[in-house]
Amino acid sequence: MRVYVPLTLSGLAEAYKTGELGSGPLLAYAVTPALREWYLSDDIEELEYAALNRAALASLRMLAADAEAVRRRVVVAVDVPDRAAHADPDRGLDPAALGEVRVDGVVPLAKAAAVHVDAGDAEADVTAAAEALDAADGGDDDAQFVVDGAEDHELLWFATQEIPNLVGLGD
Repeated sequence: MRVYVPLTLSGLAEAYKTGELGSGPLLAYAVTPALREWYLSDDIEELEYAALNRAALASLRMLAADAEAVRRRVVVAVDVPDRAAHADPDRGLDPAALGEVRVDGVVPLAKAAAVHVDAGDAEADVTAAAEALDAADGGDDDAQFVVDGAEDHELLWFATQEIPNLVGLGD
């Protein structure tokens, strides 16, 4: 199963140093039955894109909680055994938990298929979105518009070999 793990650049740097994304249960996003029902599509690529976007929002939440983090959303796409990822059936239809899964056990970075990261030109919008997130969660339409502005930026795709350069450890 392909899962999308939300991180920050500092979290990605730590994963690169340790060789693992973390030990379970690890929060990730995937194509779950609830996500399929919400998205109303049978196209697996569209569904995976929706799961990636859910992980990008979770990354934004991490940025909002860490004032020191570089203002770029980070999502790592990882392949894990189907039996390792579990959706919470009690949260299945909670809009905040769509696509959310918990991954059991250690998730080696070597299992990553790709890394998705905001381009530098997204930093201002991502910063504003992180600052507006609480108000948007509270129902403020103007704040939600700001959060949506970050979502307008497509995450760039990077091969796992490019991680050292992404986190400033490359040559």
